[in-house]
Amino acid sequence: MFFVTPAYAEEAPAAATGTDAHAAPAAGEVHTETGVAEGEHARGPFPPFDSTTYASQLLWLVITFGVFYLLMQKVIAPRIGAILDQRHTRLSQDLEEAGRLKAEADAAVQTYEGELAAARAKSNAIGAAARDAAKLKAEEDRRAVEASLSEKIKAAEVRIADIKAKAFADVGTIAEETAAAVVDQLIGGTAAKADVAAAVAAAKKEA
Repeated sequence: MFFVTPAYAEEAPAAATGTDAHAAPAAGEVHTETGVAEGEHARGPFPPFDSTTYASQLLWLVITFGVFYLLMQKVIAPRIGAILDQRHTRLSQDLEEAGRLKAEADAAVQTYEGELAAARAKSNAIGAAARDAAKLKAEEDRRAVEASLSEKIKAAEVRIADIKAKAFADVGTIAEETAAAVVDQLIGGTAAKADVAAAVAAAKKEA
């Protein structure tokens, strides 16, 4: 801010003839360069509060405000607007990137959950198939063992029947021989084989 300071006194007239114009001024004279009387300071009002300088102060205030307004409008405001736009664009890009990453993460989670569910279902199916196969194999083995045992039992029954038939045949022969010996001991004679066989057969029937 520039202020115009009026001079408080005009330049003193030159000294009388015979006196040097550059000689020291007399007491009470005003120095033309500073506007302050020699030997004392000026006693005028403070320049910003001097009513005689209001017009110039208002002029410089308007000029300064205009320059500041133009500076704000042409330089500072565009730069601030560009910075705000850049930050807004960066923020929007960051939000879009975050949304995209979130969507990708959600899709990955859904894919993982789907694969996990499919793996569980497959493992359950494999386990059920294994259990069914094991049950079927056990049932087949059981049937095979039962069939083998049945055949062995039948063979044993046939063998037992043969042994019984043979034993009964031998018992009949032994009984006939024993009966013939008993008759021989009791009556002292030999009985006919046909009679002894008939008697043994009758005894078997009664038994």
